[in-house]
Amino acid sequence: MDDLKPIIRVEHLHKAYGTTVAVQDISFEVQPGEIFGIVGPNGAGKTTTVECLAGLRTPGSGSLRVLGMDPTNQAGSLRQRIGVQLQQAALPEDIKVWEALDLFASFYAHPLDWRTLLEPWGLADKRNARFGGLSGGQKQRLFITLALVNDPELVFLDEITTGLDPQARRTTWEAIEQLRQHGKTVVLVTHFMDEAQTLCDRVAIIDHGSLVALDSPQALVAGLNVDSRVVFAAAGADSYQWLRDVPGVSQVERQNGSVVVSGQSGVLLGVASALAQRGLAPTDLRSEQASLEDVFLALTGRKIRD
Repeated sequence: MDDLKPIIRVEHLHKAYGTTVAVQDISFEVQPGEIFGIVGPNGAGKTTTVECLAGLRTPGSGSLRVLGMDPTNQAGSLRQRIGVQLQQAALPEDIKVWEALDLFASFYAHPLDWRTLLEPWGLADKRNARFGGLSGGQKQRLFITLALVNDPELVFLDEITTGLDPQARRTTWEAIEQLRQHGKTVVLVTHFMDEAQTLCDRVAIIDHGSLVALDSPQALVAGLNVDSRVVFAAAGADSYQWLRDVPGVSQVERQNGSVVVSGQSGVLLGVASALAQRGLAPTDLRSEQASLEDVFLALTGRKIRD
């Protein structure tokens, strides 16, 4: 995708509210067809960044181009071509699902037939339900559907799975993949690192308003050069220190009632074999690879939910 013209270009974006700096000198590009993640803890500046890109806030300084347009000076034209689902979205309690969709469709010159969006987003049986009577997950799905009603080229999704149960979350992930298959570019804002690692082609990690890393999840994880981990439940790690003699093992420790064995790639096979030779067969033996959570911890010195 390097030879494609960026669909978003951000150069030295800065935004402050009084003495509070929300976004500090952020630069990145998004290529057409990407699922691009803006990830970090709550309050990191993710939503402010998206609001500037969507023309909802005016940057303090820096240069922004979205679909070749300036979001500040061409916000009206830009909104005809983008879809936005913000974390703090709200609707009147008494508005019905179909009324909200019909209303939002009227804002655009060339909207989709909103009825075609009900089934894919699990709202077909809620067509006549009032917004105030929807569950948290149903409200979130309605907001997502409203962001798609104009058939946008670029979709901003802010904390899209917050409040969803595991099944609805998985369904939402599949729908995001479908958006890309239909030629959409997606900017996904999330504080769920597993979500970003599963869905995103590249991620920008933001912390305290600053960009601390930008690359594919695979490259960021590979760059850690950390050990693989083998985990199994046991009363304590002291009685398993003999596993340190297994080739490739570097450390054996106890964490939250489990034994955690760290070592080189492929250490699982050696540990499993050594346990079997002693007649030990933990039913929950598993391998854990490094993740974006580990990347964030390495870059900031804290877990993302601290």
